[in-house]
Amino acid sequence: MTNKLLLEGVSDAVGFLGGALSAFWLGRLFGLDLFAAGYGNASVGAIVLVGLGGGVGLQVARRWRAKSAAMSARGESNHQPKE
Repeated sequence: MTNKLLLEGVSDAVGFLGGALSAFWLGRLFGLDLFAAGYGNASVGAIVLVGLGGGVGLQVARRWRAKSAAMSARGESNHQPKE
């Protein structure tokens, strides 16, 4: 039980951070500065983009975990067989 909860927490964290960082760098590519002084349009846009990216990353991690659990329940493996 503990390993399952640890996997859930770590995969959620990795998914959220991966999504948020991807959105941060995408925003930088578009010229949005998350750390700009004040709350201008570019800063608010970057904040929204990072929040959305974190949420998308979290959902991707949860879907990956659900797919992996379904495959292991059926006895399938994510790994390719060795020859």
